[in-house]
Amino acid sequence: MWPQRVQRALGQVAPSLVRRLSARIVDELYIEVKPREAAKPALTFPGIWLRDNCRCASCFHESSQSRRLDWDNFDATVRPLALHVDANSQQLHVRWSDAHESSYKLDWLQRRSFAGDKQQEYLNEFYRPRPSHWAGKQFDSIAQRFHYDQVMSEDAALQQWLQALAIYGVALLSGAPLDEGVVRRLAERVGFIRRTTYGEEFIVQKPSRGAQNYAYLSLPLPLHTDLPYYEYKPSVNILHCVVQTKSQGGSNLLVDAFHIADRLKREHPADFELLSSIDVDWNDIGSEDGREFHNIWRAPVICLDASGEYTRINHSVPQRDSHFNAPLEKVLPWYKAYARFVSMAQKDAHSFKTQPGDVLTFNNLRLLHGRTGYDDSEDNSRYIVGAYLDWDIIYSRLRVLKKRLNVAN
Repeated sequence: MWPQRVQRALGQVAPSLVRRLSARIVDELYIEVKPREAAKPALTFPGIWLRDNCRCASCFHESSQSRRLDWDNFDATVRPLALHVDANSQQLHVRWSDAHESSYKLDWLQRRSFAGDKQQEYLNEFYRPRPSHWAGKQFDSIAQRFHYDQVMSEDAALQQWLQALAIYGVALLSGAPLDEGVVRRLAERVGFIRRTTYGEEFIVQKPSRGAQNYAYLSLPLPLHTDLPYYEYKPSVNILHCVVQTKSQGGSNLLVDAFHIADRLKREHPADFELLSSIDVDWNDIGSEDGREFHNIWRAPVICLDASGEYTRINHSVPQRDSHFNAPLEKVLPWYKAYARFVSMAQKDAHSFKTQPGDVLTFNNLRLLHGRTGYDDSEDNSRYIVGAYLDWDIIYSRLRVLKKRLNVAN
C-alpha cells in the first residue's frame, strides 16, 4: 500500500503525483488535497475529522451507515504521519499517529468540503431547502398546485410537491377523490401520520352538540398555528376539502408568519425582542373520545435557534393560559408587541376558498391559518378532513427521492 515514493517529509508532495491529484500535510494537523483539475481549489480537511470518519470496516458499519469507532479510547491528538494518493482510483490513503490506516475517495471528500460556499450548498440543497418568505400579495405566484394522482403515482411529482412545501410553506393538490381516506393515503405516500390528542385524522365540521375545539364552530376562526401547546408541534397540516359551503364564508386565510417576523424585526426591533424572548403558557384543556387532556407548553411567539434562524411561530389567541410568568414590567410592552404582530398578520392575510377535491398543505410551524365564518345548515354544510405530518418524515422522504431521481437521471 505504501510505495517507495510515498511522501516521507511533512508538507512534501509525492513526486509521482505532480500535475495530477496531489495531497500534503499542513502544520502537522491538516491535510490539503488538490484535485487534478487546475481550476478546482485545494480542499483542506482537519486531520482529526478525517480520522473520525475513517471508512474502513473496523471504524464504519456499512449496512447501517454508522460509526463503529471506539470513542472511549479515541486519541483526540491524532495526527497524519504519511500520505499516498492513488491517481487512478482517485483515492487518498493516510497513515495516522495511532498506527491506523485510512482511505478516502476524492468524490466523497469533495462533497464534504469545508469551503463556506460548499457547506451552504449542502445545507440548502440536501439538508433542508432554504425557506423563501413571502407577503400575502405574492400568494398566487408562490403557491404551486399539483395533481393528486400524479403525486400519488410519480416520484418526480412527489418530490416537487415536498420541495415547494419546504421552500414556501404551502402547496395545493387538486383532483383528489371525495372520500375520507385521502389524507391518510397522502400521508402514507410520504411516511406516516402524526397522531395527536385529536387522533390521526380529524373532521372539521359543525358538530350537532357542544364543540370540543374552537375550529369545529362555523364562527370566524382567527389566525393561529395548530397545537402551540405541544413541545413537538405537528409540522405540516393536510386539509382535504370534501364538501364546501355554498355560503359567502368559509374561505381559508393564510399568512407567512416568518415574513411578518422579518418585518417586525426590521420595523419594530423592540417588539421583536419581546416576542422572541418572553415565554407564553400555551394550553389546551378538554376531552376527545372520552379521554381528558390538559396540555401546556411554554415558548415565545417567535422561536429562534442559536443562529437566530426561525424554528417555529406560536400563535393562538384562544389557547393562551391565564398564567403569564413574565416580569411584571414587561407585561404591558409584551401585549403591545403582540397586538402589533397580530394586526400586521391580519392585514397581510391572503384569502381563498378551496373546492371539493382540493388538498391544502402548509407548514404549521411557519404559517398562520384561519377561516372566515359561514352559514351552516343541513343543506349548506362544510366538511373538511385533516391530518398532520412531521418535517422529520418529510425531509427524510425528500432526501431519498433526490438520491433516487439523481441516480435515475
